[in-house]
Amino acid sequence: LGKTVQLLAHLLAEKQNGRLKSPCLIVAPTSVLQSWRQEISKFTPKLTVLEAIGPDRQPLLADAGRADLILTSYGLVRNDVAHYAKLKLSHVVLDEAQFIKNAASQTARAVCCLNSPRRFCLTGTPIQNHLGELWSLFQFLMPGFLGSEQEFQRRFRTPIEDGQSPERRAILARRLAPFILRRTKEEVAKELPPRTEIVQTVSLSPRQGELYEAIRLAMESRVQEEIRGRGLARSQIVVLAALLKLRQLCCDPRLTHPEEKLSIPEDSCKLEALLELLPEMIEEGRKILLFSQFTTMLALIETALKEIAIPYVILTGSTKDRTEPVRRFQAGEVPLFLISLKAGGFGLNLTAADTVIHYDPWWNPAAEAQASDRAHRIGQDKPVFIYKLVAEGTVEAKILAMQEKKRDLVAGLLSEQPGHEMKLDAATLQDLFSPLT
Repeated sequence: LGKTVQLLAHLLAEKQNGRLKSPCLIVAPTSVLQSWRQEISKFTPKLTVLEAIGPDRQPLLADAGRADLILTSYGLVRNDVAHYAKLKLSHVVLDEAQFIKNAASQTARAVCCLNSPRRFCLTGTPIQNHLGELWSLFQFLMPGFLGSEQEFQRRFRTPIEDGQSPERRAILARRLAPFILRRTKEEVAKELPPRTEIVQTVSLSPRQGELYEAIRLAMESRVQEEIRGRGLARSQIVVLAALLKLRQLCCDPRLTHPEEKLSIPEDSCKLEALLELLPEMIEEGRKILLFSQFTTMLALIETALKEIAIPYVILTGSTKDRTEPVRRFQAGEVPLFLISLKAGGFGLNLTAADTVIHYDPWWNPAAEAQASDRAHRIGQDKPVFIYKLVAEGTVEAKILAMQEKKRDLVAGLLSEQPGHEMKLDAATLQDLFSPLT
């Protein structure tokens, strides 16, 4: 059973035993609230629900104390925190709890003000970028359990992420273990069909290669100048902006050079490869999820799909009605679902899909895996194939190598198994900005 159903079963048991004497506040991304409604209706209809959403929610909040469950979003709980802080809540549940990974954010501060003796964080990605995010989750769950943020950084984050102290990682893993219910998919869903990951490399076209080298040289020079003047730690924004440009060019030159007269798709190696893959897959009867981090790239793919008459639906942050594209895809009305990683990488059940394509790799392997799991989850009865399109010899190939190190770090911390650490140091930067190979 998934995290949502387990939590609802617990709350129902609390009510049946007379212990649910005040409401449980459930906070989730807006895009996931519909899933909560469906799960509550299906599995725990005896729990009364108040949906504190929409512009007319204020009168409803006056009666919030009578409900078993209060459903709201992260944005709204931040706005309504003064009201919720006055309520005595039995539980506070944060779904997709990585939304409070930044302890300094208004959202994280707001939920920490809530008055409840029992707190839960539900997330498949407790660590996305660094260990400070895990501290933020535990600061909500049990304030002070891991010390202050500065103490945690000195005692654990710095020595673990620098790879200088496997002992520190083991100590932290043991300290966290009693409070983490973590079950791998292999343990709980042995009946799931296999999943196969395929890295499909594509070579940059001559014109795309020239543009890549031009950007690489310019960005490398700018980054080195910034590091000399400000140091590596204070140059992160410039470094990430430079890497972003290289990643965008690997996707399609029009993302970085909209003014260039380019022959598309011939001057976009990845788009050309995609347009060769899709018709073959669709002819085979495949149902495909296509993820990209760049909504501008999805717009370019849309244009190309219309030219070759491939039907599709799309989901991005600007999609008003998320239910309809999901319904159409699940019903088999269209064979292709374009999804922005940020908007649809979690909270969706798309078991009609048997193929996932990641158009561009992301630093965080957990975010990619979570997106792939939209198809490979309970209810899936077909083998799932996951394709990663990678521009050969570019920064994308280096990101794949870094993903493996980050995956080892997270696995090592949560399971106490040995692993490798990663950090963005001078040697890593030199590798990322190296010439095309």
